[in-house]
Amino acid sequence: MSLGGALLVAGTTSDAGKSVVVAGLCRWLARQGVRVAPFKAQNMSNNSVVTADGGEIGRAQAVQAAAAGLEPSVRFNPVLLKPGSDRSSQVVVLGRALGQVSALSYRQRKLELAAVVASTLDGLRREFDAVVCEGAGSPTEINLRANDIANMGLARAAGLPVLVVGDIDRGGVFAHLFGTLALLDAADQALVSGFVINKFRGDPALLTPGLDQITELTGRPVLGVLPWREELWLDAEDSLSYTADGVVGRPAPPAGEQWLRVAVVRLPRISNATDVEALACEPGVSVRFVTEPSRIADADLVVIPGSKSTVDDLEWLRRTGLAEAVARHAAKGLPVAGICGGFQMLGARITDRVESAAGEVDGLGLLDLDIEFRQHKTLERPAGTAFGEAVHGYEIHHGAVVRSAEKPLLELDNGDGEGALTENIAGTHWHGLFENDAFRAKFLRWAADRSDRDGFAVAGGVSFARQRAAQLDLLGDLVADHLDTDAVLRLFEHGAPGGMRTIPPGA
Repeated sequence: MSLGGALLVAGTTSDAGKSVVVAGLCRWLARQGVRVAPFKAQNMSNNSVVTADGGEIGRAQAVQAAAAGLEPSVRFNPVLLKPGSDRSSQVVVLGRALGQVSALSYRQRKLELAAVVASTLDGLRREFDAVVCEGAGSPTEINLRANDIANMGLARAAGLPVLVVGDIDRGGVFAHLFGTLALLDAADQALVSGFVINKFRGDPALLTPGLDQITELTGRPVLGVLPWREELWLDAEDSLSYTADGVVGRPAPPAGEQWLRVAVVRLPRISNATDVEALACEPGVSVRFVTEPSRIADADLVVIPGSKSTVDDLEWLRRTGLAEAVARHAAKGLPVAGICGGFQMLGARITDRVESAAGEVDGLGLLDLDIEFRQHKTLERPAGTAFGEAVHGYEIHHGAVVRSAEKPLLELDNGDGEGALTENIAGTHWHGLFENDAFRAKFLRWAADRSDRDGFAVAGGVSFARQRAAQLDLLGDLVADHLDTDAVLRLFEHGAPGGMRTIPPGA
């Protein structure tokens, strides 16, 4: 493959499968010996990671980098928007937070950000044989097209052929594919080179007439139909993947006589929800997102995850009755864990003049510590020990502990303490802590002991890293087995084919 080939994977909707198709293409290409990198010009997500170069990018791009055999880099996601409310987001450019934007004020910044996106993509194309770009949302947001930098605006600027992915599991996939193409103008349509149908269940023969007809109607081939695979669930990118009151993953039967039931509060501005996926990899651990108090009543362990709006989500906990339910759970001596924003909520007092400008706010009072929000965001990848086991993780937060009377959960390599641990309450600013296998096993035993789950047994030998690698390998297999990979390679090497017709009303 010639140096610098690139294509854009767009989707008819959010959660259509763009992220997994990009990851699968990266895995498949890397297996062929192709030096490949992922790229998402602009992501809107509160699921993020800290890169080796000290910045912050969307978690999906970190997973795609792993699929390509690369360390995460800020170059793979130069613009990240982290929603703090329905009307404003923190904007992160090349890994660094540069303040808040509204939907309207962000439009005014698009010109300067377009230059950042273009130069970053150019650099990757000079360095790698192939760059697999992921779009954002749908490419046919006609109200946003004029200053788009993530979808057809990027494709036009960089001359990228475009594959459009549709999710057949939600229904209406042919209408989605046709409508996505038809609402684009002629120049944009000229770059749309084919379709991919995702999450198909059933007899492929029943689908064939539809594939033939969509090709006849649009002049674009369907380059593959990816089957539904139940085991693909780790590292979900889109908030749509975390439904209210939904079970996480595919719980395996317990190794012992009892299950351990984990209730994860589904905060309105939940961030890094993927932290709990490692718990769901363990046999006998049932992890469920909850949004109302009754779901906590029969839980063994309650987890309050990260939040992009800690004070606002804390107020939501109180308004919904969940705060009282968590307090009752803890008062019985049952275990509660808080991660990042959830950890901050567990304390006695939060002083926030940065994120919410709320000033001083009472926390839940389950930990004797105080939090103060600071202008500078902590972005680190620390290491240390917890429960006697070596651990690593990453930190992304404005809030800092300014007073604590609690025993730390973690001892850092530099000798400092981090987080808090009481008889039945644990909290930390670290994300990714549960991905440490030995620590996770001891933490689950700690939780089971405090919830009188004597019949729960930690299975042992569970490797989160191996499970993630297996899912990436499965994505590579799906690409190899179900996509027209020769046609995909031609798009990388030669770009969009000429002579494709324009579909009204786009003409």
